[in-house]
This record gives sequence, structure tokens and C-alpha cells, in this order.
Amino acid sequence: MSDTHTVLVTGASSGIGAAVAQAFGALGWAVAMGARRVDRLQDVAQAVTAAGGRPFAHYLDVTKADAIDAFFAATEAALGPVEVVVSNAGIGIPGALHELSVADIETELATNLLGPMLVARRALPSMLARRAGTLIFVSSMNAVQPRPLQIGYTAAKAGVEGVAHTLRLDLEGTGVRSLIVRPGPTRSEFGFGWAPGMLVRVIESWQRWGLMRHNDMLDPEHIAAAVVSAATAPAAAHLDVIQLNPTGPIYG
Repeated sequence: MSDTHTVLVTGASSGIGAAVAQAFGALGWAVAMGARRVDRLQDVAQAVTAAGGRPFAHYLDVTKADAIDAFFAATEAALGPVEVVVSNAGIGIPGALHELSVADIETELATNLLGPMLVARRALPSMLARRAGTLIFVSSMNAVQPRPLQIGYTAAKAGVEGVAHTLRLDLEGTGVRSLIVRPGPTRSEFGFGWAPGMLVRVIESWQRWGLMRHNDMLDPEHIAAAVVSAATAPAAAHLDVIQLNPTGPIYG
């Protein structure tokens, strides 16, 4: 078994997840990448290899406990024990509550809230046995600053932060850390599949409520840097919450 550190990243096929995978690859880590779009994972795997890491790509649907079990089992067989888990997989289905179908609501909550809980549940026994490990939950500013037309996403991210904070209490003295990385608006494919005009409607609602003072956004690499900082902090350090916001234009 290699002495290389191992990280497991969910939702690694694009955006923040892909950037996180590459950032750990640049440290020479073994990187287990899970997503439903397995074909997209191959490109990320090549980037991880080019950065100096050891990639392992595998199908993952975080809403399915058996798929999570299969991903962890395959990762552990290929790379050994997982030291860091980054729960990043997420989905956004915009709209007012009365506009959403029951299936929309169930899908969003299952992916964004239940998924991270099931992933952490699967990771914990090994971490607790080794008395070491880090659980990182990628949240959103929506968790503390609700945004219109994102009711399911906001509820799920607030719930994820509740999960992470509760785990921090439950895991005290075990050697396992639970923490939150909370990004603001980020450039990604998030929203690309929305109905025509919906993105404009969402952004206009943010502006109307003063939730978007400028058009600058974070790059996925900014969030990846924060995740790596949290994962590589000394074992005695508990960062709890790392919040990132775009800096905005420089005046003068």
C-alpha cells in the first residue's frame, strides 16, 4: 500500500469538484473522484495525473447508499484508507416553491442534504477506527443568506451546515474533524441546464434584494485552495467554517 495521502471527492466531474481534485493532485495525493458523469471524470483524471497526483475515477450517485458503498469499497481496494472526504456533489433546481414539482424537491434535498449525510456515514467507521480523518462539506452562502427562487438549495445547504456542526460536536476527541467550506457566487456549470430565462430571473431577484452588489464571481480554484488548506491544516487545528466571497472590482 502506498504512503500517499488519499482524498475522496464527490461531484468531481466539473466545477468545484474538478478543481478540488486537481488541487490535491498537485500535492501528489491519490484522488478518488466520484460522479454520475463517468465520461467527464476521465478528463479530470488526466488533469490530476498531469498535476502529479494519482487519480481513481468511479461512478457515484450520492442519493443511493449502495452506490456510495460501491464507490468507497472500490476506492479502498485501489488506494487504501480514505483520509479526507470532500462532499461537493450538488444540484440546483430554481423556482418558487409552488412552481416546483414534488420530484424536483425530493431530488434537490436527496442530492444536497441526504447525499452528504450518507457519504459521511460511510466514511466514519474507518476514520474512527484509525482515530484520524477530515470531513469537508462544501456549503453555500445560501445557508446563511437565503436567496429567492432557490428554496430547496437554500434549505439543503442550511441542513448540511447543521450536519457538519453536529458532527463536530459528536466527533470531539475522536481525531476526526468535520468542517464547512462556504463559497459565495462561483463560476461553474451550475445553472447551465436551467430553463431559458431562469438564470436572468434568479440574478435579477438577487439584485432586487441587495444580494449581488457586483458581477464578480469566485473561480472554482479559489474554493479548491480553501479545501486544501482545511485538509492540510495541523491535526490539532479545527477551522470550523471557511467562507469565501468574490472581492469585487477595485475602484480608483
